[in-house]
Amino acid sequence: MAIERIFTSPAADAPQMEHERITLRAGRGVQGDRNEGRADHPGQNLTLVEAEEIERFCAQHGRLPDLSITRRNLVTRGVRLNALEGRTFLIGAVRVRGVELCEPCLGLGQALSSDTLPPPAVVRHWVGRGGLRVDVLSDGEIARGDGFELA
Repeated sequence: MAIERIFTSPAADAPQMEHERITLRAGRGVQGDRNEGRADHPGQNLTLVEAEEIERFCAQHGRLPDLSITRRNLVTRGVRLNALEGRTFLIGAVRVRGVELCEPCLGLGQALSSDTLPPPAVVRHWVGRGGLRVDVLSDGEIARGDGFELA
């Protein structure tokens, strides 16, 4: 039950950058990420997705595995993220709260669509599997391999 990959992006249309560690700020999110300090909707501070769900999608649709495809900040392994909705927990030593499921949008559908898989089918696949939006409650660094613990 740990962080497998860490990504940020400086802008919505910019490529994602992979990191070994990142700095989180309470109420602001990921330092240097496109959503840092934004509060357009709850849980915008930090987004998580399960590696197993990405791998399942890629296998079902004949794609090469790519853990960055959902553009979430953290890719986890062995963590059932849906069970953390509404819960306060630790990622490494940083306290966070699972705010809501990160349900898919049409943008994700368009980004992952293909000639044989239209955007609405992509969105349907990811409903209930798109990860979790969390609010960052304390400052600190998290790194690849850091675990999860209920607070």
